[in-house]
Formats: sequence, structure tokens, C-alpha cells
Amino acid sequence: MKAFLFRSMIGILFGGFLAVVLTSLLIYFGDFSTLDASYFMKNAWSTIFCAWFFSVTPLYFENENWSLVRQSSYHFITVLILYFITAFGIGWFEFTMKSFLTFAGLFLGVYAIVWICFYWYFTNEAKKLNKELNGL
Repeated sequence: MKAFLFRSMIGILFGGFLAVVLTSLLIYFGDFSTLDASYFMKNAWSTIFCAWFFSVTPLYFENENWSLVRQSSYHFITVLILYFITAFGIGWFEFTMKSFLTFAGLFLGVYAIVWICFYWYFTNEAKKLNKELNGL
């Protein structure tokens, strides 16, 4: 529970920071002099929510009783559902078949790349630790 609360706070704070940065970039590069407050709030809360669930769902990987396939499957399904509902619900993407397939393909590609990078990183760290343990 302590890890969940800590990760929740980190995700919420990062989401708020990201919302401000994205809004600042939109104002600077999009040449907006004013913003619609309801549009800003909807997008800011959605960014905070996304950062929260992306920071909390890796807790699946800390369940040592589950296989890596099960951990990855639960994580993937959870973030996929939550992100799709959020992104299509507030209008980050149009809800058309073409947009859905494009979004699904991009999501799957980015997820696979990030998963592989984390897998390689932690495999390398385990090798380093084993090498140090064997040297003792």
C-alpha cells in the first residue's frame, strides 16, 4: 500500500507538471493568446490521470508469484483500456475506424519498444548483480 501511495503521488505530480509543460508549448508554438478554461481543465485532469495510471500499473511487475507473461498481459490490458477510454472520451483522437487502428498500432509499437528496453535494462542489471555475487 505504501508503494501504491508513493507512486500515486509521483504520477499525479508528474501529470500536473506535464500538463503545464504541454499547455505552455501549445501557447508558445500554437500562437494562442487565450485558452478555453474548460478545455484546459479537461486536458489537464486527463494528463494527470494518465500519468497516475502509468506510474501505478507497473506494480503488476512486483508480484513475484506471477509469470512475466501474466504481469505484462495485465499491465498491457489495464493501460490499454484506461488510455483508450481517456483518449477517445475527451477527444484526443477521433472515434473512427481509421483513427482507432492507427492509434492501436502506435500504442502497441510504443508499448513494445518501452517493454523491450525495460526488459533489456533489468536483464543487464541482473547479470551485473550475479557477476558481483559470484566474485565474492
